[in-house]
Amino acid sequence: MMGALDGLKVADFSWVGAGPRATKDLADNGATVVKIESARRLDLGRRSPPFAGGDGRNPDASVFFAQTNTSKRSVTINLSDPRGVDVAKRLVAWADVVVENFGPGYMDRIGLGWDSLQDIRPGIILASVSVAGRTGPMAGFRGYGNSAAAWSGHCDMTGWPGSEPHMPPFAYGDVVAPMMLTVAILSALEHRDRTGAGVWVDVSQIEAMVQVAGDLFAEMPAEKPANDDPDMTPHGVFPCRDSQWIAIACENDAQRAALEEILGNAAVAEATAGRDASALETDLVAAGIPAAAVLDGKGVSEHPALNAAGHFVRVEHPVIGPAKMPAPPYTFSDTPGDVRPSPCLGADNAAVFEKIGLTEAEVAELVAEGALA
Repeated sequence: MMGALDGLKVADFSWVGAGPRATKDLADNGATVVKIESARRLDLGRRSPPFAGGDGRNPDASVFFAQTNTSKRSVTINLSDPRGVDVAKRLVAWADVVVENFGPGYMDRIGLGWDSLQDIRPGIILASVSVAGRTGPMAGFRGYGNSAAAWSGHCDMTGWPGSEPHMPPFAYGDVVAPMMLTVAILSALEHRDRTGAGVWVDVSQIEAMVQVAGDLFAEMPAEKPANDDPDMTPHGVFPCRDSQWIAIACENDAQRAALEEILGNAAVAEATAGRDASALETDLVAAGIPAAAVLDGKGVSEHPALNAAGHFVRVEHPVIGPAKMPAPPYTFSDTPGDVRPSPCLGADNAAVFEKIGLTEAEVAELVAEGALA
């Protein structure tokens, strides 16, 4: 079957997380996504652990990169070389969408800014994602997803009562912003199909993070609530046997009565401490109480329900080997996604450069001279 986005062509200049997670969504659903990279300046994602075999020197061994870039193709272009930029322009002429998350002004400096892209390919979509967006008083702000956590209020509301601000455990902005970017790209494509006009999509990680927590700011108490909830009680994560934990949230008296029936009259943490988390989850859910055993990474990857639903797809990576990759968290009845391995660095040079009109001799010359590296 065809993917939902078969025929869509994307020139992906983005790196690390914020851009690549959005283009992964497009690629897993059938779009042809060509990732423009360079061995001279490796994508930081390729340097991010964990590494297959513990080999951090191999640019194709990063599991982080493999999960973030499934189903794409990779070419190497040296964008500091004008001849490399000329090749990149040929890719732009081929593409429907260009995605980038460089520092402010970089695309303009190398001749791939918005106006230049429109001259090369009228009606093209340019999708930019950055910490603070490309316009407005914060447009020049440089940083990563964790920087957005500070600006958006997430750090302030995270932690226990009386504790100092805490960073989220991962760059949350690099996860939230790509979801917004994917929606914005699809909206821009719909506009282009109706009008023929290109669109410059500009996504701010800070604003994306404010979006997912904005309703909390109005009700946030002076003291951090930690796991407490103003309406539900008990509401938190409680210890179980063998260092396991369980999350419990009761929203009404009927659920609280059912919880007392199962745990007795002791304090919740005291009553759960000797119980097996999975068995207790089964008992509580059967009684109509929202509860879930807390899973670590291994528990998530082996979860029977997630695997039965097809959320994890087994792919064969040429360096990492057989690996389970997360599939899109949704399904289509007639156009299912197709998750394939992430590309090795420059693995698709020959096929892609031929497609955009370069001869084998031209490619060999540009490689030898460092323009395609």
